[in-house]
Amino acid sequence: MSSSECFENPPTLLISTSNGVGTVQDVGGLKSYVTGSPHSKRAILFASDALGYETPKLRKLAAADQYLVVVPDFFYGDPSYPNNPDRDEWLKAHNTDKGHEDAKQVVAALKSKGLSAIGASGFCWGGNVVIKLAGSTDIQAAVVLHPGRVTDEDINEVKVPIAILGAEMDKIAPQEHIKHLGEILSAKSEIDSLVKIFPGVAHGWTVRYNDEDPFAVKSAEESHLDLINWFTKYVK
Repeated sequence: MSSSECFENPPTLLISTSNGVGTVQDVGGLKSYVTGSPHSKRAILFASDALGYETPKLRKLAAADQYLVVVPDFFYGDPSYPNNPDRDEWLKAHNTDKGHEDAKQVVAALKSKGLSAIGASGFCWGGNVVIKLAGSTDIQAAVVLHPGRVTDEDINEVKVPIAILGAEMDKIAPQEHIKHLGEILSAKSEIDSLVKIFPGVAHGWTVRYNDEDPFAVKSAEESHLDLINWFTKYVK
């Protein structure tokens, strides 16, 4: 998954943990940004891209009244940064297999608190973590947005309804490959799936868009609506 696209278009600021929207809590042993409804029996786990759990647009997207939303710090205070010359070493230190194990701990912790239905959504690095989660029935549904490099084997293991939202101009996950993954999913008649390619956008468009670009904002908002609709349908 090592590519400069994973580390481009950084956030211009980080959200303070005291902004009144959410709080930082320990969930399953990981520092996590928690927002949404504290009384909900339904939860959504967000797995961030390489820039980490503090990025503003990710936290803005996490605000959902009908769910408890948890955004863990899978990088333990060590997110990457734009144009990181040591990105290969960073990815070795923060591989998605470890992210998957950590995510399972978070899901288990949520279930221990009485959460009865859990969905998971991942972006780039986090998309690969969520696809691994979707290989079990620990979660009820998954949404993956501009993932890293996903293999046929990963998709063959999927056991829950999954939506994959790709970008027309994505070098990491080219639209041809995303469509190929969709063909594999279509053959799994027991699992509902959605594969959608967004025109005119590149890797990271859902959480690293330019607020001054109306087309970029519209495309991101459409992907956010798709995400919400998928979870509304399957995380009940």
